[in-house]
Amino acid sequence: MPTTAEPPTRGIGEYALIGNMRTAALVRHNGTVDWLCLPRFDSHAVFAALLGTEEHGSWRLGPAQANGMQPPSADRRRYRGNSLILESEWDTPHGTVRVTDFMPPLDGPPRLIRVVEGVAGRVAMRSTLHPRPGYGRVTPSVMHVGRRLVATAGPDSLWLDTVTDLPITTLAHDGTIVAEFTIEIGQRAAFALSWGPSHTAPPPEPEPEAALEATGQFWREWTAKTTYRGPHEAAVMRSLITLKALTYAPTGGIVAAPTTSLPEEIGGSRNWDYRYTWLRDAAFTVSSLLRTGHLDEADAWREWLLRAVAGDPENLQIMYGVAGERDLPERELEWLPGYANSRPVRVGNGAATQLQIDVYGEVADALYLADLAGLSSDERTLELLLSMARQVCRLWKEPDDGIWEIRGKRRHFVHSKVMAWVALDRTITMLQRSPHHHATKIAALQKQRDLIHRDVCEQGYDPERNTFTQSYGSHDLDASLLHLVLSGFLSPDDKRAIGTVEAVQRELATPQGLLHRYSTSGARVGADGLPGDEGTFLICTFWLVKALVTIGRHDEASALFDKLLAVANDVGLLAEEYDPVTKLQLGNFPQGFSHIGAVEAAIALQAEQARA
Repeated sequence: MPTTAEPPTRGIGEYALIGNMRTAALVRHNGTVDWLCLPRFDSHAVFAALLGTEEHGSWRLGPAQANGMQPPSADRRRYRGNSLILESEWDTPHGTVRVTDFMPPLDGPPRLIRVVEGVAGRVAMRSTLHPRPGYGRVTPSVMHVGRRLVATAGPDSLWLDTVTDLPITTLAHDGTIVAEFTIEIGQRAAFALSWGPSHTAPPPEPEPEAALEATGQFWREWTAKTTYRGPHEAAVMRSLITLKALTYAPTGGIVAAPTTSLPEEIGGSRNWDYRYTWLRDAAFTVSSLLRTGHLDEADAWREWLLRAVAGDPENLQIMYGVAGERDLPERELEWLPGYANSRPVRVGNGAATQLQIDVYGEVADALYLADLAGLSSDERTLELLLSMARQVCRLWKEPDDGIWEIRGKRRHFVHSKVMAWVALDRTITMLQRSPHHHATKIAALQKQRDLIHRDVCEQGYDPERNTFTQSYGSHDLDASLLHLVLSGFLSPDDKRAIGTVEAVQRELATPQGLLHRYSTSGARVGADGLPGDEGTFLICTFWLVKALVTIGRHDEASALFDKLLAVANDVGLLAEEYDPVTKLQLGNFPQGFSHIGAVEAAIALQAEQARA
């Protein structure tokens, strides 16, 4: 049952993202870093105030306030151009100050740098650093090492460097470091927090100004590769930058989101750890990047995939660690109260052992798109596709846990069957494009593909309502049914496809037009095995935009797309879900799925506009 909810003292949408393609931090409107895992996305958090209080780890930097007063929100904030360099500005009675936050995406230690600049007048500033490794559970020891401060706890050391000519008063007590100073127009001060193993030599001292310039150059070069030109170009670029930020550069793995346990319902228990590489989410991410000119990430992910699956495709998992780890045990962190008292706080994810047949289709489709984009397939890729196809032929008749990772009874989900069809369809096309002769294999796969299609049309379709249903024999609907038309399983002019789009829109949409992924059951345990409700699922509504475009309803799709973009926060970021009543973003943040949806919907609208 849901715990007693508390009104959020801060909205999920108050945060901005910075990152270095190894990990990421969330920075609140008031200049507080409330979430940071080091050195990787899935490492223990050293700042976990997002899921508790500032005493669970945070770093506040901004205009000084009297003791006991809440720090003020910045008057303005923005990303510097097309980058992950965040600029926040405060206007005070005595002057204006700017704080620039970034994480250099370069070789070297993971590092968070915060540059303070006097814009006007004279402003008293305070930095309060509460490092609390182990998800807020451990108070580190703090000591001076020359001009540097180091906070150490077990295997981790956090080195704080202050780079400025200004006089700064620093006090370290009980694992907390407080620095106070005054900054005037034209003056600058920089703070850098670097991670290193506690048993090795300290990380090199930072050069903040050089790192800032190099970080800006990195993002200018990366975004220059983007080929998308069309409606809402700024929103598409922000989504692509966010997806890039979710990649783990050393291996090519891609996380679903950089956070854990942000609730799908305030006070509820639908709180999951998304800091891992789902095959589905990563395949969708790669597809969006491929469609917008970014081939390097697709190539790196394909290599990651081949390593993760290794020589054991029969035991394919639906998700892995960012380096391909298979063991992701789920546990609860009882000492954390959770965001707005939404318990439990979970790390790890038990869904790693689920059967989700749809992932074969999503992976095969991404590999197919990579091939079309010019990433030539080698024998390893074709062998993986054939291995997955054999698994699909063996598994497709089985019930599974589905795209939404239900924790109830397995069912014959229509979406899973449709994506099994996609897996065989794309494999057949890839084999036909191969210079080698695969006629016998192609014929066998075509027979199975056609059998799946016939089975879905016979078992998953409700002729009285002219719609496919969530699972065989079910009356319920599911937003994933939109993939009947999006995947090519049905022609856009098929009356069953149009009827399904209309039924999903009619039965799962809110008055604002946003879609729930399926119906939930309130306090009762629903068909998904969980109690509680959730917000509208943003990628599902983006799918609806694409589906409406596909069946020829461009104007309706365009209006809905505009509504979706209005859900984004002030710096263009989207969580997993949205509550149109409270107007709160819900779920892990920022969510790759949602930004994938924004890119894909924009591409669909742009393509239709070009045809008109």
